[in-house]
Amino acid sequence: MVRRLVLAALVWALVLLVVGAAALTFLFQSTVLRDLDDRLTGVVDSLIAHVELDESGFLELDQRPVDPGYFQALSGRYWQVFHAGAEPGEPILRSDSLANERLDTAGPMVRIALDQPGLQVVGETRGPNLEPMRVHVRAVLIEGEGPVVLAAAEDRRPSDRRVRDFALAASALLAAFAAALAFGVVVLVRLGLAPVLRIRDAVAEVRDGKAEWVSGAFPREIRPLAEELNALLDHSREVVDRARTHVGNLAHALKTPLTVLGNEARSQSGPLAELVERQTRAMTDQVEHHLRRARAAANARSIGARTSADIVISDLGRTLRRIYARRGVEIDWEAPAGLTFRGERQDLEDLAGNLMDNACKWARGQVRVTAAPGAPGRLEIAVEDDGPGLSEAQRQQALARGVRLDEQAPGTGLGLAIVSDLARAYGGELTLDASELGGLRARLDLPGGTPA
Repeated sequence: MVRRLVLAALVWALVLLVVGAAALTFLFQSTVLRDLDDRLTGVVDSLIAHVELDESGFLELDQRPVDPGYFQALSGRYWQVFHAGAEPGEPILRSDSLANERLDTAGPMVRIALDQPGLQVVGETRGPNLEPMRVHVRAVLIEGEGPVVLAAAEDRRPSDRRVRDFALAASALLAAFAAALAFGVVVLVRLGLAPVLRIRDAVAEVRDGKAEWVSGAFPREIRPLAEELNALLDHSREVVDRARTHVGNLAHALKTPLTVLGNEARSQSGPLAELVERQTRAMTDQVEHHLRRARAAANARSIGARTSADIVISDLGRTLRRIYARRGVEIDWEAPAGLTFRGERQDLEDLAGNLMDNACKWARGQVRVTAAPGAPGRLEIAVEDDGPGLSEAQRQQALARGVRLDEQAPGTGLGLAIVSDLARAYGGELTLDASELGGLRARLDLPGGTPA
């Protein structure tokens, strides 16, 4: 969000600065051209005021413009006066700066001036050295003579250089202003969004189990959001607690009748009693499985639950080592300190405990458990054994609920299915493949990791 706001503000500011720089350059160019036009208009007015006919009927000036540029050859500042119908070789009045050259008077500007005597015609032409010229042309009528054309021109390049220098200076100044503006935008956005970032960090602490509520000093505009989040957290905990209570009540309501049926069946003999006992045991296992799955689903949606995975793995390892010591099964485990599971301890015990217990049942003599951080925000637990292992088809079949690959082994066939369902409830996954020890390798991918 900070990046988007900063980029949007900078793009808009950059557009305004570019438009502003272009507008300032255009205004300065207009001012420079207006000053140039004012000078040329003054020269033409001066020529009109002082042009006259001598006794021979030729044009003359009783006073010439006194600007030094008009007396320096090819200085870039010129004027000339001539009869409209003069022959090409007929002498004309012109500034010394033209050095026997002439301004181009055969263009459309002269025709427009002759069509409208007294109108000042402004345009562009080329000078004696083919330099770009700004030129003013006006035609006037002298009594007893035809129209007389007066023209004044000046090299545009100095004016264009002034405009270019101004544009460069304005660009440099506006670039510095843009850099300062960018710094100010970043600082202001950071300061303005600081409360939002603080509330984000507070929510992250609740999610990671470091805090129970969103707390901190927030401005008046953000405080209602924090209060609503805390109310939502309380409601979420209330829903989870209510779900756990219902799960417990359901377990009690179902287990009691099933226990009574099982006890009665065991006290009797015959095929019917054996059938009832077998079915009640299967029903009990199914109830346990689904209740455990429901509890895990509720826990997975609760906010802030955290469990020390290294402690759980160590506790399970020590317990199973004592249980299977008489079979000569050696259990090794590795879990770095600070490793966490984002969920309830009982669910992690079901997840890892089922896999570790299953590995101990099938192992010939060695079980290895490895817990480590996976991808960012993930926890990986791998359980390996040196038992007979499973083929690819058997691995897929083993995850099916109630399927037992060996009827001689104890259990109901729900162990791996329970682990797979619990893992999915937490947004995780259980995968099976071959172990380097020669047997099966079960790998859990769960939310968690090592906190910074």
